[in-house]
Amino acid sequence: LLPDNPSQVGSVSVTVKVLDVNDNAPEFARFYEAFVCENAKAGQLIQTVSAIDRDDPQEGQHFYYSLAPEADNNPNFTLRDNQGN
Repeated sequence: LLPDNPSQVGSVSVTVKVLDVNDNAPEFARFYEAFVCENAKAGQLIQTVSAIDRDDPQEGQHFYYSLAPEADNNPNFTLRDNQGN
């Protein structure tokens, strides 16, 4: 709604600068392919995975992994955090 008096109308240009914080989503450090032998023992380590985020410095990264909801109650698989990335 504009006022009746044109002298009370003003305009200004506004510049919005969007800072690029995260160009790259986290990704696995390399391609992983795991195989499980039929005689694998309970509790046996099958695969260790590592992730990277190309936007952050190496020492600043720590990723958290979790099983998909549909596998969360599966007693055959567990995840253990090795306090790395």
